[in-house]
Amino acid sequence: MAILLILSGNVTAMFWFSFGGQLAFLVGWPMVLVPVAYMVVGAALIGGLIMRIASKEGLSLPLLSRGLGFGVKGSAVASIVYGVNYIFYFIFEGSIVSHALTEFAGIPVDSMEATLIFAGIALVALYFSWRGMHSMNILQRFGMPIFLILFVIGMFMLANGYVLTGPGEWHAGPVSETALLQALGLMNGQIVFQGLTATDYGRFVKTSVRYRGTALLMFVELLMIAVVMLAGAFISFTMLPAFAGRANPELAAIDPGLYFALFMGLLGVIFTVITQVRINVINLYSGSLAFSNAADALGRRKIGRQWWMVGLIAVGVVLYPINILQYTETFLALTGIMTNAWIVILLADYLVCRKLLRLAPSANIEYEEGKVRSWNPAGLVAMSIGIIVGGAGIFGAYPLYLASVVTMAVCPLIYIPIMAATKGRFYRKPLEQLSIPEHAEEVLTR
Repeated sequence: MAILLILSGNVTAMFWFSFGGQLAFLVGWPMVLVPVAYMVVGAALIGGLIMRIASKEGLSLPLLSRGLGFGVKGSAVASIVYGVNYIFYFIFEGSIVSHALTEFAGIPVDSMEATLIFAGIALVALYFSWRGMHSMNILQRFGMPIFLILFVIGMFMLANGYVLTGPGEWHAGPVSETALLQALGLMNGQIVFQGLTATDYGRFVKTSVRYRGTALLMFVELLMIAVVMLAGAFISFTMLPAFAGRANPELAAIDPGLYFALFMGLLGVIFTVITQVRINVINLYSGSLAFSNAADALGRRKIGRQWWMVGLIAVGVVLYPINILQYTETFLALTGIMTNAWIVILLADYLVCRKLLRLAPSANIEYEEGKVRSWNPAGLVAMSIGIIVGGAGIFGAYPLYLASVVTMAVCPLIYIPIMAATKGRFYRKPLEQLSIPEHAEEVLTR
């Protein structure tokens, strides 16, 4: 229950409001339930599986990646992939806050003033993230009650000021097979990423909790996310007529920063700022930690986590003017390709190479620097090819919505045969390279 309470903080991210609206505009009602159910079931299964492995071993995913396919330095590549996801979500959530403030103040969202507002909000998140877990604990403790109270007030204000649009009126025109596949493709990256974020905390689950328990933990969190997504679809369709005069009404109607500021006024701005600064503190902290871990593994000179946060903010300020909300599909495809490549290799190693082929022990997975290779070429080759093949979909070689699925299929097909052909040789350092205490040399030789 303690871990579930922590994970529930993810539910308050306004990304879910926006994502729910985007899916509903794409496929309408009731087809929007298909991708939502796909995410709930898929992420519960994958997240429950990864969480159980992490809790049994007592290791974080970067440490697990050392033994499960990548090596000590190779796992840094996985950490970079993880960090890239948080860059996207940091810019996304920060843009929502900036849009709320600019809408209320009557400032164009693509102006220099809006960029400066984004930078100011980012500095607030930096202040809390710089202080570490103490500040995050305070924000988590009070964030959820504030979110729930202001959201309920907002729904009353929406009902009093606008004509509500129920699910029966969520029309997206003739829903084609392509539109449905596109909606499912948007979900592929989320299925894996939600499992990753849950594992950050889920590795502390008691070892007595089995796969069923970790999957149930994921399932409950994902059900709450599904409710927020459907609420987002409801608000987007209700507010769509109010944005009829905009250049892109549907883009405006899936932007929580715009519509909360519109129908809640100043209270909507406060609602957006308080809840999304809290989420962005987590994005900034987790992203900087991922890049810091990668740098520590790859370089000799260590760069503190705080300075990585400054770098992430700088990237966010540079990319803010493009309005990342309009490129959600592309960014989710890109991050989905990279994240899915990493995790399917990890699972292929654990479930097939270790459990089925018995190329290495499936318990007490080795991760120490003196015993594991710096680079596992099998994992890096499989990941590189998977990302290249998946990236071809982003550049139009085949439909974008298939990119992450193709990546998930290609990576194990490359990784497993390499590990089987080499009989697990890449798991461990060669005997002559092992770090062996001097007093053990005679015994080992004998």
